[in-house]
Amino acid sequence: MVIDHRQKKCLESGRAVFFFLLSSLLAISTTNADESALGKHGYAQSGDVKIHYVTKGEGPLLVMIHGFPDYWYTWREQIPALSEHFQVVAMDQRGYNLSGKPEGLARYQMEELVQDVEAVIKHFGKKKAIVVGHDWGGAVAWSFATAKPQMIDHLVILNLPHFNGLQRELANNPEQRRASAYAREFQKQDAASRLTAEGLTFWIKDSEAKAKYLEAFKRSSFEGMLNYYKANYPRPPYDETPEMPPVDCSVLMIHGLKDTALLPGALNDTWKWVKRDLTMVTLPEAGHFVQQDAGPKVTQTLLTWLRMKSLDKESKN
Repeated sequence: MVIDHRQKKCLESGRAVFFFLLSSLLAISTTNADESALGKHGYAQSGDVKIHYVTKGEGPLLVMIHGFPDYWYTWREQIPALSEHFQVVAMDQRGYNLSGKPEGLARYQMEELVQDVEAVIKHFGKKKAIVVGHDWGGAVAWSFATAKPQMIDHLVILNLPHFNGLQRELANNPEQRRASAYAREFQKQDAASRLTAEGLTFWIKDSEAKAKYLEAFKRSSFEGMLNYYKANYPRPPYDETPEMPPVDCSVLMIHGLKDTALLPGALNDTWKWVKRDLTMVTLPEAGHFVQQDAGPKVTQTLLTWLRMKSLDKESKN
């Protein structure tokens, strides 16, 4: 059999992917929940707010942003495998756990949250990063990609439809409006008084992790958490909200279809708001916290997609 140059290059790429995945899967299988094994703690300065993070590994910078109610530890299943190939930085968003907790609604506007991600990237002396976000972290990641296109390499979004899609569904889909009733409750002035650290751990299945979350939430600001909703979540009339412009980077979306708050209908037409390639992976058995409900699958998908992006870049050079 004669193998031409293109076939040889394809075979070499295939071997590279195979060995990359083999080493990554070995890392996935050894994942443990010991915080000390997940990286070193540190702080970046974002204006007058300290942003706490945990970092592990070397290589291209990969910033991971959690949502509500959560903190950096949500990425515990992904950090070991990703840190074999990247410098992973899992940050606490402002208001959460060990990060600063500024007072006032204006301190949680999307512009401030985007600034926190920029500060983390610059703290590590980098000009750009791969950004991964879940839930509110996904909203911040979408917004960061829009506001700071020169600072983003690739974008990964977990269970947070593009806001254009969410706003469309809120305007036209009664089922999504019912699913978002909790957000309207969170936007009420006294909503934080009804939250407890114990209540916010309702979704955590692992008892050891639940204890860690309980301590993290006791350190957090409930008012700060809900300011994300008060300052940034769409309000009626939904069809009058200006659309976000499209992002100019490759995007991977992973969505657990059992999410009862962010329904999959909002994913439709996402390709209209992405100028480059869009990869969408839906997981029928996973819920909103997809990175934990389907941890190994999410990790494997992340690694495979990022490796293919790396091979694409190599082939162009």
